[in-house]
Order: sequence, then structure tokens, then C-alpha cells
Amino acid sequence: MSRKAIAGIAASSGIAIAKAFRLESPELNVNKTVITDPAAEIARFEQAIATSISDLEIIKEHIHKQLGEEQAAIFAAHLLVLSDPELIHPIKEKITFEQVNAEFALNEVSSKFIDLFESMEDAYMRERADDIRDVTKRVLSHLLHVNSTDLKTITEEVIIVAKDLAPSDTAQLNRQFVKGFTTDNGGRTSHSAIMARSMELPAVVGTKRGTTRIQHGDIIIIDGIDGKVIVNPTAQTMKVYKEKKLAYEAKKAEWAQLIHQPTTSTDGHFVELAANIGTPEDVKSALENGAEGIGLYRTEFLYMGRDTFPTEEEQFEAYKTVLEHMKGKPVIVRTLDIGGDKELPYLSLPQEKNPFLGFCAIRFSLSMQDMFRTQLRALLRASTYGHLKIMFPMIATLSEFRQAKTILLEEKDKLQAEGIEVAEQIDIGIMVEIPSTAIMADLFAKEVDFFSIGTNDLIQYTLAADRLNESVAYLYQPYHPALLRLIKHVIDAAHKEGKWVGMCGEMAGDELAIPILLALGLDEFSMSATSILKARSQILHLSKADWSKHIEHILSMSTAEEVSAFIKRQH
Repeated sequence: MSRKAIAGIAASSGIAIAKAFRLESPELNVNKTVITDPAAEIARFEQAIATSISDLEIIKEHIHKQLGEEQAAIFAAHLLVLSDPELIHPIKEKITFEQVNAEFALNEVSSKFIDLFESMEDAYMRERADDIRDVTKRVLSHLLHVNSTDLKTITEEVIIVAKDLAPSDTAQLNRQFVKGFTTDNGGRTSHSAIMARSMELPAVVGTKRGTTRIQHGDIIIIDGIDGKVIVNPTAQTMKVYKEKKLAYEAKKAEWAQLIHQPTTSTDGHFVELAANIGTPEDVKSALENGAEGIGLYRTEFLYMGRDTFPTEEEQFEAYKTVLEHMKGKPVIVRTLDIGGDKELPYLSLPQEKNPFLGFCAIRFSLSMQDMFRTQLRALLRASTYGHLKIMFPMIATLSEFRQAKTILLEEKDKLQAEGIEVAEQIDIGIMVEIPSTAIMADLFAKEVDFFSIGTNDLIQYTLAADRLNESVAYLYQPYHPALLRLIKHVIDAAHKEGKWVGMCGEMAGDELAIPILLALGLDEFSMSATSILKARSQILHLSKADWSKHIEHILSMSTAEEVSAFIKRQH
């Protein structure tokens, strides 16, 4: 077996060394059989559905306790698939009218749905193909009485090797024994990669050929820092990686000492490090990792994994919980940011050819004002329980911001007229995700209280490259001089009006980007909770003044590669 490293995508940081556990998918051979009793066959199908629902309810509850509501929402979506009449009814009709067995009907109908979703341009809809595939396999395994590998029964230290890991597979991983995983497929934004980061399991995905080069029982090393998998390492390589693993763990212990330390550069410049969260349960991790605030509360998770809009009371309780737990630290709540790669099945919105450029975020909220006003009322009612700031997503024009702000102030007046207390001062800001907004930042800065730069979308809009499209992934360039110039313009325009600027995209926690952002004067860096302490440690060793001397030179560069290489040379 070659000892050359297999390259992949670093999906979750850390080093793991253990035996390979090849996760083989069970054979689910489906044959067509003519049946004579369709009613009995439908009953058998319904029993398999019921058993699958029971499985998923258990997994969902386990994940909710272990990782919180955001991760559990994945399985809430799977449960919705099993109750979706558009999938279930055609299967029953096929059994009844064609008199075929349930396995064949299920496989035929689900395959058509999977092919349909995989052909769509919308990344969210393409991901739904994986959900249907995962759910279909579960139901088929019950129909065929084929047992899947029970990952919870692993009793020795291993690294999982698979073509892909379904969310339900990842949910079963026993962290006492499973030390990491590697998959042929997937990327940093796949469900399994996101869960790996939440579980702090080293993971390398997208190797394309890991399963062809790794045998069950091989000793392998997962390098979740650099995105490599080493098979049957030499003694020297093993020594190097054991030292790298110890060094990484020592770094984590060192970072843990910084939980309560202010984030101040060597020359005394203070910045705020905040956490991005999706649910109230995520606040615990934010505080444990030293967050100085919540820079982005993604409220769309309140709306997902269900079949109706959340009520005002449900939302009020969620916002109140977050504000209370943060004990006066700032909490920026983004109003509903649905569309693009996030969809609400119960809305039945028409499919769009370019969903990231379509009917989403603030555009959706302004057109569905009853829903929008309900959310704003819930936020305003919760405002007295902490330090609330409200942020509108995907603002493209000043008129959009003015309309959203007017609606907010109208609801505030109504609540106060009803005798309901509302915080006197609530900062109102916008996401800067669209180039037009960044270019017009000087005018926006006169009217908003703050900006938060959403680099995930700003990068894709600036470079005209869908960030979830693998074919143009090379154009997702956070160090591109065009993007850096836009960021500088936004920060300068805000500071000229005495306003502050945060960033809540992935770039805020990027080791190479942090020195540039510090030098540009970014006031708040908001990131995944598990990235905060590492970022704090880095900033504590940086001089804003020293890096500011390089900004003019960096902005004069012509490519992202030049910028990246320059930053690496300075470290």
C-alpha cells in the first residue's frame, strides 16, 4: 500500500491516528415482484415507514441533547420526507395499480425524485436529494430486513472510512472510540462536515479515492488541519504526526486559558470576538469559547424543520432565552434570511433558475409583511431582556432599508401603545453582502447604526461564482484584492460616520485574513464558536500598526494568490 498522502478537504480541525474502519453500505438489492394483495403490501410499506420514523425520532432526540437544535433540524427534515404525500402517495399508487412489491415501488419513485433534485441548480435542493437517498435506504433496509452497520457498537479506537457519511451515520458515532473520519465525497458545507466540527472530530472529506486505497484495519492518520490522509505511515511519519497532534492539543489547552481575556492586539487595539449561532442551545458553546457577544443569530432555524411559521410567542421565547443567557453582552439577531440555499418546504415557492439572485431574505420579508411583523414584534418584546441589535439581510438599496426600518418602528409604536415595554435603544443594522451596498456604504452609513459584512455571499456576488458549485469553487477567493478593497471602503465609510463594522462570514475566523481585517480596522469578528479562542490567541500576538503598514501594498496586488503568499511570508 502506498504511503503517499491522500489529499482531501480539511472539514474539521485536529489530528487522529487509529485503525481504519471501512464502513460498507449493506447490499439493498431490489427486485420486481408481482403481488396479489396490494392492501397487505401497503400495510408492510407503512410499517417500514413507521419503524423508520421511530429510528429517526430517537436519532433526532440524541442529537438534540448532544449537539443542539440546529443539528437536530437535519433529522426533522428527514422526518418531513417520510410524511411528504408527494413522495408517499405515488409509491402507494404504484403498489396498488401496478401490483408491484413495496421495495420496487419505493426505489422507482424515490430514484425519480433524487434525479430531479440532483439536476437542479439550487444547492439547497441538490442537498435534498441526499436526504431522500438517506431516508429511502432506511426504509428499504426495514423492508428487506437488512441490518445496517451499527456504529454505536464500535468498541476500539478507529477512524471511519466511507464513500460518504449520511447525517444519520454521523449521529451514531461514539466519540469515545471514533476518533475521526474520512470520506470520498463531500465538502466543508456538507451536513456530516458541519456535525464533525460540532463534535470536534477531525475529518477530511472529498478525497475521491480514499476507499480504493484504504483497507479495513490499516493504520491511518487524519490531518484535519491540512486536509490529508496518510495510510500505513512509516515510523518517522508516525512520530511527526504524534508530535503534531500533541502540539495541536497543547495549543487548544493554551487557547482555553483565554476565555475571559479581552481581545487586544500587542499595540493596545481592542476588537470584539463574537459567535455565530443558529439556536438558543448554541449560546452555551459560545460562552464556553469566550464569545464577547453574538454577532449573528440565524433566525431561519426557527422556521425550518416544521410545517408552519413559528408563532410570535415561540419566537419571543427563543430570543428572550438568548438575550438572558448572554447577560447584557450584545446579541445581533438577523431577521429571516430564507431563500438561496435555504428553503421552507411549507411555502411551496416556485423554483428559480438563480435562487441566490432571486426572491429571498429581506425581499421575501418585505413582501410577506404579516410574517415579518410577527418576527419584529417578538424581537421588540424580547429587547428588554438584554442588549439586542437587529440586522436586516441582503439589503441592496437604501429604500429597502428604509422600508424595513419603518415597519420595525411601526411595530415598536404599536407595542408601546399596548403598554408593552420595549428597550429604548435598539441598534438597527444591515448585512453588507451585495456589491452595490458596499459601493454605496458612505450613504448607508448615514442611516444605519452598524454594518456586518457577510463575506460568504459578498465573495460569490463580487466574483460571480456560486460558492456551492464545485465547478467554480476556485473563484471563491476571500483574499481577492477586489474583495479586500470593498471591505476597506465599507469600514472607512462607517468610521467616517462614527459607526462600527463587524463581519459574520467564514472569513472572520480565517487565520490568513485576520491580520488584514485587523489592519483595515474591523471592529467585530463573528465566527463559529469553536474558532474564537484560536482567533483571540492570534490577535493577541499581532500589531495593528505593523500590519497597517502593509495594507497599501496588499491592495495593490493583482491576485488572491499574491495576497495569500505575502501574508504567509509575514508569519
